[in-house]
Amino acid sequence: MGNDFSLKGKVIVVTGGTGILGNAFINGIVRAGGAVGILGRNEKIATERANAVIEQGGRAIALIVDVNDEQQLLNAREKMLKEYGKIDGLVNAAGGNIPGAVLHSDQDIFQLNMEALQQVMQLNLFGSILPTQIFGEAIKNNGSGSIVNISSVVSQRAVTKVLGYSLAKASIDCYTQWFAVELAKRFGDKIRMNSIAPGFFLTEQNKTLLTNSDGSLTERGNLIIQETPFKRFGNPDELEGALVWLLSDASKFVTGTKITVDGGFSVYSGV
Repeated sequence: MGNDFSLKGKVIVVTGGTGILGNAFINGIVRAGGAVGILGRNEKIATERANAVIEQGGRAIALIVDVNDEQQLLNAREKMLKEYGKIDGLVNAAGGNIPGAVLHSDQDIFQLNMEALQQVMQLNLFGSILPTQIFGEAIKNNGSGSIVNISSVVSQRAVTKVLGYSLAKASIDCYTQWFAVELAKRFGDKIRMNSIAPGFFLTEQNKTLLTNSDGSLTERGNLIIQETPFKRFGNPDELEGALVWLLSDASKFVTGTKITVDGGFSVYSGV
């Protein structure tokens, strides 16, 4: 059974690879034996992370790409195929929120920032669909593979303020289920799509909402901890196990599902 969890010989692209959670995904894939394409807009971070993997004896390549730019994605696919000859998997980790899509309690609920909401939807939803279209073509040509999207617990519960992000991640849930079925109808068990729904992890996007400048918790941060049975935020490396399992042959009969990693937040009633 142990070999089923290995990613040895597999080539995986990670979008959002320059983010905090993306870094954990990269490390998990490399530790499981996989080669990784680190895709993001920040060339400095992507290059540093690729070099760090290589220095430790792993295989990695930096891909400087905007996930909503089709030509850049096509160029990245060609770069991956030239370097490794195939693509076995894709992790759609690009995403996040922007201030304009956050609705504060003193704002008029009928004066939503539509442009900001659309930007968040574009980044999270279409920033997952388009890479799937591009890299999925290579996975299809490879004959088999696994695609993992990143959802969130805010798609399951009404969490105040983050309307745009919640809408986008609920759409990811729908997309994951729909596309997984269509993949299965066309390719049987050869190409799978699943998702991971993280709970609350401190990232660049939510840090100012959850913590103060001195590192203490904001009121919102305290409320989240109270609603989390584990009474803490998650550590990024705690997502690695779920990701490696979904990318590996150990989950070869799993598709269209969502793995929640949230310390119990989504199931706790508060009582």
